[in-house]
Order: sequence, then structure tokens, then C-alpha cells
Amino acid sequence: MISKVKNFLSEVRVELQKASWPWDLKERGFRRYKELSDSTVVVVIAMVLLGGFVSFFDFVLVNFVHFFTRLH
Repeated sequence: MISKVKNFLSEVRVELQKASWPWDLKERGFRRYKELSDSTVVVVIAMVLLGGFVSFFDFVLVNFVHFFTRLH
């Protein structure tokens, strides 16, 4: 049982070394995380735009339905 766990953890370590991490180990300070912070900014901007898009069409559809349902 313990050998299986050790084997699993060693395989996990090998696979994690193959991964591409969003920071540069050669840089110092905040510049090390440039790719990570740039990606975060892109995601935040995309979420704001998507939220605005959904809010706009929700507003339009609510007023459209309200316009036709109050006509009797």
C-alpha cells in the first residue's frame, strides 16, 4: 500500500514538472507573475463585458415583454 502511494506521488511530481506554470522563475518581485496578472486582467474584463451584455439584453427583454403584456 505504501509503495503504491509513493509511486503515485512520484508520478504526480513528474507530471507537475511538465506543466506550464503562469510565472517566470527567472524574474524577481511582481514581474515574476506578469503572465498570471495579465491573464487575471483579461478574465476580469471579459466578465465585466459579459455581465454588461447579459444585463443589457435582460433589460431589453423585460421591457419588451412588459410592453406587450400591459396592452389589453
